[in-house]
Amino acid sequence: MLPVLLVLSVVEIGSGLVLGEYETTLLTSPSLLVLVPVTIGTAGNLGSVLAARLSTAFHLGLLEFSPTDDRLAGNALATAALSLTVFPLVGVGAWGATEVTVGARLAPTTVVAVSTLSGAILGVLAIAVTITTAYAAYRLGADPDDVVLPVVTNACDVLGVLVLIGTVLLIT
Repeated sequence: MLPVLLVLSVVEIGSGLVLGEYETTLLTSPSLLVLVPVTIGTAGNLGSVLAARLSTAFHLGLLEFSPTDDRLAGNALATAALSLTVFPLVGVGAWGATEVTVGARLAPTTVVAVSTLSGAILGVLAIAVTITTAYAAYRLGADPDDVVLPVVTNACDVLGVLVLIGTVLLIT
């Protein structure tokens, strides 16, 4: 487990470096700055919920890593639906909090669009990372409870930063 944590720590440093590169962009639009921790946290939470559900199903012998597994597909679909529901609200909340505190410089539609698109992409990525990591743990004989959550949360932190910055560059 220690090698996995060391690799994940190095990857997290890369995420911080990316944030540093776009510091000016984030500071000139405070609503986008507010989105950073909320976006990566929410993506990690969605992946963690899916990881916990898959791990429980695995331990109960109810999970088959097969494209025809209804439990696997249902959990993935629920995660996608949650991301499409939660991230627009995150955008509204980020814009509102910024407007009330320091004054938002971007239109609410722009902030919601950035949040929604980022969330949709991150939802798909969180599902892919979670299923891939759970399957790898299963194939390698590792306990998914020990491996999947740290990998998913760290991956979502890094992917969250990259996707959010990419979406900002695309939309603004």
